[in-house]
Amino acid sequence: MSTPDHLSYSGSVVQRPWDARLARSLVAPLKDSWVTPNHLTTVRLGVGLAASAAFLPGTYGWSNLAALLLVLSNFLDHTDGELARLSGKSSRIGHVYDLASDAAVTILVFIAMGVGAATAPESWLPVPPLALGLVAGFAIALIFFLRMRIEDLAGKAGSQQAALGGFETEDVLYLLPLVTLSNAVMPFLTAAAACAPLFALWVVLDYRRALRQRTPQAAR
Repeated sequence: MSTPDHLSYSGSVVQRPWDARLARSLVAPLKDSWVTPNHLTTVRLGVGLAASAAFLPGTYGWSNLAALLLVLSNFLDHTDGELARLSGKSSRIGHVYDLASDAAVTILVFIAMGVGAATAPESWLPVPPLALGLVAGFAIALIFFLRMRIEDLAGKAGSQQAALGGFETEDVLYLLPLVTLSNAVMPFLTAAAACAPLFALWVVLDYRRALRQRTPQAAR
């Protein structure tokens, strides 16, 4: 099924992200091939796990490689959904597999960042870097879980991310190579550990709002 460059949800118009548009054009030749969306999800998962592993040593070179792999993984995350829409091969199992892969890659990347940052001889924070990675990782895991529940309750539009000018909230990860090139993994990890729980709290409020809206409909 073709998806336009602008989506309409409940009267509002949402511009499709630029990376999703590019992913759609790249996977279009695969529409009638043997390749399935789950194949692309598996490739994305593999690249994401490789990014996590590359963060573990904590060295400058490996961290830069990890950032590039994570950017590629983040882009590949759009290819399975676009192929599913183009080919009509959407499935509930594939959707759950995609969300589980998203959560696994994101959690492991932040934990690996913490492990790598802990190898530095000195840290300017009293909090262990691994603890920061765990906080950020599990806060993001909660966000993924609640967004999946919101989608079950309110549909795809209900879990739509904030977007501006064709860029979504998660697109900030495309800037990660700038972080590693600047040797600023530790400040980035600290900011993620501070901001991810706050964003998780916002998603909790959205989830409660979706529950309240669902209750009258269920009663009717």
